[in-house]
Formats: sequence, C-alpha cells, structure tokens
Amino acid sequence: MKRSRFAQAISGWLLGGCLIRAIVATYLPAGFDEAYYYAYALHPRWSYFDHPLLVGLATGFGPWLTGAVSPLTIRIGSLLLYTGSQLFLGLTARRLFGEVASIWTIALSSLIPIFAFGLGTLTLPDAPLVFFWSACTYVAACEFFSRVGTYRPTARLALVSLLVGLACLGKYQGFVLGFGLVCFCILSPSHRRVWTSMWTALGCVAFAIALLPILRWNANHDWASFVFQSSRAVPAEGYQFGRLAMTWLATVVILWPPFGLPLWWETLTASIRQLASPFTPPVYGRDTRLKYRFILSISLPVALGFTLMGGYRSILPTWPAPGLWELTILLGVAVARWGDRAPRLVWSWLIASGLSLGLSIAIALLHLNAGILQFPSQNAWFGGFIPIADDGSTQLLDIVQLRHKVRQSPEIMKAIASSDFYLSNHWFLSGQTAMTLVPIDRKPITCFSPDDPRGFAYWSQPSDWLGQTGLYVTTSTYRRSLDGTDSVATFREYFDSVDPVGEVELERGREAIAMVEFFQVTLLERPFPNPYGNSDENKVRYEVSE
Repeated sequence: MKRSRFAQAISGWLLGGCLIRAIVATYLPAGFDEAYYYAYALHPRWSYFDHPLLVGLATGFGPWLTGAVSPLTIRIGSLLLYTGSQLFLGLTARRLFGEVASIWTIALSSLIPIFAFGLGTLTLPDAPLVFFWSACTYVAACEFFSRVGTYRPTARLALVSLLVGLACLGKYQGFVLGFGLVCFCILSPSHRRVWTSMWTALGCVAFAIALLPILRWNANHDWASFVFQSSRAVPAEGYQFGRLAMTWLATVVILWPPFGLPLWWETLTASIRQLASPFTPPVYGRDTRLKYRFILSISLPVALGFTLMGGYRSILPTWPAPGLWELTILLGVAVARWGDRAPRLVWSWLIASGLSLGLSIAIALLHLNAGILQFPSQNAWFGGFIPIADDGSTQLLDIVQLRHKVRQSPEIMKAIASSDFYLSNHWFLSGQTAMTLVPIDRKPITCFSPDDPRGFAYWSQPSDWLGQTGLYVTTSTYRRSLDGTDSVATFREYFDSVDPVGEVELERGREAIAMVEFFQVTLLERPFPNPYGNSDENKVRYEVSE
C-alpha cells in the first residue's frame, strides 16, 4: 500500500472517530465517577485513595484550558489521550503484521464501544492507563522485533520500563502490563538475554522513579491505596461458574457482539496454537508465532484474569478492557485475512455492525437528553416505555441545567454567598455538587458520609470544618444513608442548625425526573467522623462499596 493512502486511511479513522466521540462527550451527562474525578482536579495530590494521579490531571486539563466546567470539558483529556492510544495501537499492528492489519485495527478500535466510549470518551483512569500501555507496547514491539537474527537489548528497554511506570500512574493495572512483558521474555528463549542487560537495570531505576508519586502518597497514608485495591481481588464468596459465564457474556456485549465474538474466537484459537506449538507444525512462520505470543502475553493476564475474577465478585466493564484492547490487533489481523478472501462480506459486516451500533448510541443519547423512551415525556416515542421511577439514567444529573437553575434562584445564591464550604452525603454527589457550584463561587467541597466518603476522607481533617457554615446538597433519591437514616436528621446532631434553602427540579422531556435539595448547615459544633482516612477518632478501615 502506498504511504499516502495508508496515512489518509489512518488519519480518516482517527479524526472521524475523535469527532464522533466529541459529539457524544458533549451530550452524554457526566457519570458518577467522572464528576468525582473532577474533585480530584480540585485537590492536586501526588496520588489518591482509590487511583493514582493521572486521572486528576486528565480530568482537569479541559477546565484548566477553557475555564469552563461541563461534560465536554472534563472529557477533553480523554478524547486526546485515546486518539494517541489508537495511533500507538495502529503502529504496533503495523510493526508486527503490516499496514492492512494496522488500518483494520484502528478501524475496529474506532467502533468497539467499550474502547471508543469507555476508554476514549469518559474521563476515567483507563484513558491515561491505555495511552501509556499502548505507547509501551509499541516501543516494546520495536525493541523485540526490530532486527532479523539474534536479538540484542538496546536503550529502548529503559523506555519500556519507564512507560510501564507511567501506565501505573494511570491505574494500578499497569503493574499487570509489566508482568506480561516479563512473561514474554521468559517464554521467548531469544529474548531472555534482557535479564543480563544493563538497560534492564537502568529500566528498573526508571520504573521506580515513575512510581515515586504513588509511593510517596501511600507511605504517608498507611499504604491505603494498595490495601483498598488488593482487597477487591480477595474472594468474598465461593466461585460460581454461572457468574463467570455472565461476566464473559458481558464482555461480549460491551465489545458489541459482532466484534466481541470474533475477538474472543481469535484469542482462543491463537492461545491454543501457542500451547500446541511445541507439538505441532507451525501454522505460520516462527517469527509470526512469536509476535502472537507477544500480544497474548501482555493481553491475557488482564483480559482473562479479570474475566475469571467475575466468577466470585462483580467486576466493572473497564477492568478487562486494556487486555481486550491489545487483543484487537489479533482481530485486525484476522479481518485483513478475511478481506483477502471475501472483501464484500467483510465490508458488509463492518458497515452493518457500525450502523447498528451508531443507531443504538443515537437512541441512548436522545433518551438521556430528550427522554424519548421515558414515560411520561413530551418527547416519548410511542408513548414511552420506561417509567421515570424505574429509569436509572435520571441519577445522571444534568450539570449544566442544574447550574442554570441555581443561578436563577435568589435563595440558593444567597446561601452560596453565606457558606464557607459545600458538602454532600455521597462521594459522587459531592463530585456533581463541585461541577455545579464551584464555577459559580469557588469554595471547598467535601463529603460527610458515615459509610464511604472516598477521597474526600483524605483531602481534609474532620476538625477543619468546625465553626463553619456549609451548603448541603443532596437529592431525593440519595438523601437517606445506606441504613435508611435521613441525612438531614443526622446532620442536626452536628450542626447548630439545618435549614432548607430550596429545591431544584431537573426536567427531561418537559417532565420532572430528579429533585435536588439544598440546605444551609450552620456552625459545625463537632467533627463529623470519617470511617477511614484523615480522622484521629476512628480506626482506618477499607470496607467501602463499589
């Protein structure tokens, strides 16, 4: 393929995909975690209780750049990082399997929803993780497959190690990337000489330097992040193969079945060929077999490991995603092979899959913004299907609408002016409160939760708020704690007074879908205790919810 045609194809997929994701980022309400990560950006730290620092930098990039806080601006970092991730993924595929496989790999990564929207639109720790994961994989592919003949370690090994460390600053799954690379160097006899190279020793130093922010924060906070994250891997109940099957089916769905099923099939057949390779004649050349081993080594520990974890606990869709991301290269190679045999069939499959996915996304966005599926709704199709009370999407607060209505309320604006800080009773509500109110009047934000304040437990001491007046924000859905206790009644035990200020009714399809409640909480008389974190009165514990 001519270089100009290859560059045009790659550029078209990258720019077109970025444009579509930007449209989705504009109209998709901020998720719970996303709003919470905006609070990260308000509290710059070396690391955080539940994740390393890069998600805070990625989330804050857009608001810092534009001065605006909206679903789009908090996602600008993810949009840019994902475009870079796609480029590195395509370059890896090109290095290992050629230009046609590279184009198909980038095309698939533009269409598969858990990648394009879970990793490439939402502001999540996975965006910086996958960016440095992809960059590391590309550099490693250049290092391990750059010469014909005997492998000799080069300075790229140090860069690979540094990139593994930077991936860890995105999310702790980066350690599994390092594990996969080690496995490849063990399983490939020609690459075992990395263990005697000075560049490997230098790489270990670079890796350790990259981890310094994580180590510094954890050393000062009882290694809380490692305790919290490792506790998630411990089985809480017996293994259930039914749950494993449902977890695997969920990965097929989030990949989109027309892509998910062939991706897992190619992974299975490639794995079987690797296991059988010592006993059977190679289906393809030795060099190609080694390239497959490379992709499987860095992908399966995450993709298969977290899928198997689903047999004893619930997992989030993004947990196996980095491994599935690299396995997309194998699907790209397969599609390139299928395209040589039946090009029309392949293009029909791609177009039909893309159109069905695009239609589903369009319907979802129309529902989230106009309520086309809810009942009742002035915009409902065929009278609506989902009663508002049963529609979980109503919990995704329209931050822009909420801020606009707050500005129109003299009572709430007066309470904002007389408050020293903002608070809520759930960590994600505190994030939504921050996105709503901080652009109006920048003041500290915290979370008073007896169960799970997340990072807010580390951003201040309970005693810091003594004698201060706050604006308490909650919703009719989450006003009560996990045990059913009314949070307003609980706060009256700590504040001199708790007075209602007003309510804001959020609408969709000209129907009320959520009620946001505002209270003035005056003069904190005694510290509201944290269940963990910065609290002198409580023993640190980590039994927090998902």
